[in-house]
This record gives sequence, structure tokens and C-alpha cells, in this order.
Amino acid sequence: MRQERGRSERPGKIIAVHLSYASRAAQRGRTPAAPSYFLKASSSVAASGGVVERPAGTELLAFEGEIALVIGRDAHRVGLAEAWDHVAAITAANDLGLYDLRAADKGSNLRSKSRDGFTPLGPDLIDARTVDPRRLRVRTWVNGDLVQDDTTADLLFPLAQIVADLSQHLTLETGDVILTGTPAGSSVIVPGDVVEVEVDAPDAGATSGRLVTTVTSGPGDGFDPALGSLPAVDDTQREEAWGSRTAAGLPDAEPAAAASGLSAELRGKLERVPVAALSQQLRRRGLDNVTIDGVRAMHADRKLVGTAATLRFVPLREDLFAQHGGGFNAQKRAFDTVGAGEVIVIEARGETGSGTLGDILALRAQARGAAGVVTDGGVRDAAAVAAVGLPVYSAGAHPAVLGRRHVPWEAGGTIACGGATVQPGDVIVGDADGVIVIPPTMVDEVVAAALAQEDEDAWIARRVAEGASVDGLFPMDASWRARYDGERDA
Repeated sequence: MRQERGRSERPGKIIAVHLSYASRAAQRGRTPAAPSYFLKASSSVAASGGVVERPAGTELLAFEGEIALVIGRDAHRVGLAEAWDHVAAITAANDLGLYDLRAADKGSNLRSKSRDGFTPLGPDLIDARTVDPRRLRVRTWVNGDLVQDDTTADLLFPLAQIVADLSQHLTLETGDVILTGTPAGSSVIVPGDVVEVEVDAPDAGATSGRLVTTVTSGPGDGFDPALGSLPAVDDTQREEAWGSRTAAGLPDAEPAAAASGLSAELRGKLERVPVAALSQQLRRRGLDNVTIDGVRAMHADRKLVGTAATLRFVPLREDLFAQHGGGFNAQKRAFDTVGAGEVIVIEARGETGSGTLGDILALRAQARGAAGVVTDGGVRDAAAVAAVGLPVYSAGAHPAVLGRRHVPWEAGGTIACGGATVQPGDVIVGDADGVIVIPPTMVDEVVAAALAQEDEDAWIARRVAEGASVDGLFPMDASWRARYDGERDA
């Protein structure tokens, strides 16, 4: 059914979700625990084939290809099981926004999202009863280039949950429209650009057709300063509008050492200290359970030093894997967002019957500047991973993929790996002896003490090599201690 939108056919209200796709959440660096929403004016609705104006004096007009739900009958306090029955149709939407006007309105997005023409919908409707809401796809093209391509398998919150949640707080009325969020790939468009959005259900062969919008320059001199806040942009707005600092033409935010939380000097010291010496110093300070047990280095001659970025797998449950295993899941997000100098530490519960990473993800971590990977699970494509050269510690090799034993569940929380608790930002050090976890508040003290102990142990080793007995020397009694102190201070 071809849909043309006139004033009489406008929805009573348009409700939009702030963040709903895992890929977009990873891009923004935050993953919400529950959906949040904002309203758009119904006067912002436009039909396919129309134009949208970028106001004079602004620079950050951005597109957002989205799946739009059209409510078919009123929904008030409906449960999750019945929520989808209240959706009549699905179509394509472009949730256009002007980042130049976000600051004054905070999260309400009133001025940045409700301008005339900022909600193109259509062109066709898909009967919601004929498709599986978990198997929809949204794609966006700018000037013919595909820039967004994702499916509802990547949603943080299923479409039915969004409908049910909203109905707890207000009545969704017939004809209302819900914009269900955009995946990664949203970016800035300029006058002359043509944006196309399509929603389809590949399994059913149903499609909304391509929603086409052309960007033009707005007339006049911009905004009257006597009436309200003026457009304003900074590098944060530019980064979010364009999708990355690189796309916005901005320099890197910080060097690798600062990004990892370790200064170059401290990193150098950690690279010199054996893990055994660090373990000894931590034990003297009451920390005995800080070794990641059961893991072996792929490159025993490579030192691992960095700060933890965590990833957790939970035991396989087929229904949960169907929801969380596909798309831009937690595993992919962890490897795609790891910072320079960070170590991806993976909780796999010691389960070695499946790989927890392979060569593609190892390459991605290396390209991001990661310091290495530690997993108490398996590695697939082990020879290829080893060839990448990234320091990797694992419990062994296994050819199977995640779905045999694991569900990728969460990136960024506190985890257990090889019997040790690991939090994001903990200092991770590995060598041929194993891997240890150092609380960041103790690292300077522990490293200084370990270096001092290494000097002392080297002096003792020289005396033993000269023929001295270890009795009274290891550990040193008062006589040997006096001799050592005297030579050290000379």
C-alpha cells in the first residue's frame, strides 16, 4: 500500500528511542540498561521524494535510518506477549537531527529533531502480521553508497518490548508512530546529498520501498539571537554527528599510553619486571588470588602489559543465543572498541569446548592498538591467531564457534577469568610464567618493590654463582644484608 502523508493523516504522536542497537551503543561508548525515549512533533512528518532543509548557519545535519512502527489499535498497559498485536504496520523512517541545536534542549531533542521535514516516512507499509519482528532489516544509502545495514537481531531491546514498555506510561493510540532507533553508520549530510532508507523482511520478501530525501540549503540568515539560543557546535558534537573523530576530521583524543591509563614510564617498568616478582609483592600485601590460572601464552617470549577491557560469556542457552549471539554482539563490540594499550580479558568459565576469538577478531584488536587478549576459554584458528603476533593467553585451541558453548553477554563489567576477579582498568601483566592482575591503586608501589627485589635477587644469584652457600644468603641474614647494603650504596 502506497502511503502519502498529508496533514489529516499525521500521527497523533511520534515517539523515538534514543539508543537501541548494539552497534550504535558501541559507537557511542555507552550501553543503556533500559530504553529511553523522546517525542517528535507530528508536523515534522514528510513523504518520500521530498526535501529537507539544512538551516543557514548550521553544519551538523545527520541522517538516521530507522524502522518505524505504526500502531493499529490502542495499547495501554499491554504485556510483552500481546504487544506486537497492537502494531499494524512497519515502514522506513529517517530520523533527521540537527546537532547544532542539541545543547540547549539536552535529551529532549525538541528543536534538533522536530523541524519541518525531519521525519520522512514510507513509501510503503509492511503488514506487521506477515513478518517476524526479530528478522527485520534496515539499510541506508547516501548518494548511492550503502552506509547502514543492520537487523533487529542486533537490537538491545526487542520491538515488542519497546511497545509494551511505552504502554506502561501512556496510551499508544491508533496511528501513532514509534521510531525504533538507528544502528551504527549515521553521519552528517550536506545540501545536494540524497538519502535513501529501506526496511524489509528478507524471509518474507516484504519491503517498505526506498524512502528518498534530498538535502537543500535553508533560506535566510539563520536564527534571531533575540528569540532564543543560537546553534552551537564543539568537537564532541562533531564527533557524535559524524560518527567518529576520524570522520569528523578531528585529531586522536589522546596518545596510546594515556588511553590505557599507564604512563610510558610505568609501562616500561612493568615490561622489565617478571610476573613472579609481581606475584610475590602482591602476596606480601595480602593479595593471593590475583593470578589468572589455566592460561598459556601463544608467544612465551612476548611480554603482555596493559589495562583490562572485559568481556563475559554465559553458558549456552539456545533462546538467548538467538537474541544475543548474532549481529554486532558483545564479543564483536569488545574487539571493535578496545582502546590502545588495553588487554581484552574474557570470562569463559574455563570452558575449552569452543573458541572465544579467532583470527579476524585478533586482527581487529591489533588494528585498534590493543596490548593483547587473555581468555580462560579456547581460541579457534589458532595458527592464524598466532601469526597475527598479538600477545594472546588462552586455555587451548578449539575449532568450534561460540554457539557450541557460549552466549556473548556483556562487555565492560566485572568478570571472573581463570579464577581471578578482573575489573575494567585493572593492570594486566603476562609472561611465560602466567598472567597476573594488579589493582591500579597499588601498581606503582608493587612495581617499585618488585624492581628492588629483582636487584637483590640478581646480587644473590651472583654470589651463589661464585660458590656461596644459600644458607643465610637466601634469604639474607644480617651479615649478608650488611654486605649487600654496603655494595649497593658504594
